[in-house]
Amino acid sequence: MLVVLSVSIFAVCLAVGFFLLLRPELVIEMQRRFYALINWRMEPISMEKEIRNTRIMGGALIVPTLVVIVLFIVANV
Repeated sequence: MLVVLSVSIFAVCLAVGFFLLLRPELVIEMQRRFYALINWRMEPISMEKEIRNTRIMGGALIVPTLVVIVLFIVANV
């Protein structure tokens, strides 16, 4: 049961990380629409920097997830 839960969490983390990395414009637009629903206006000062930072966040999620997956596999061998 623990293995299934762990694999599921790893899969979600990797999926979100790759989504942030590969589709930053869509992520930013989704965030803007969410804030509009709660009556806030969100505009990045520099869209180039926002896209770059979103990609960095994706990588920052992918790398530790891969490290944890490797450690999980090594610990269970």
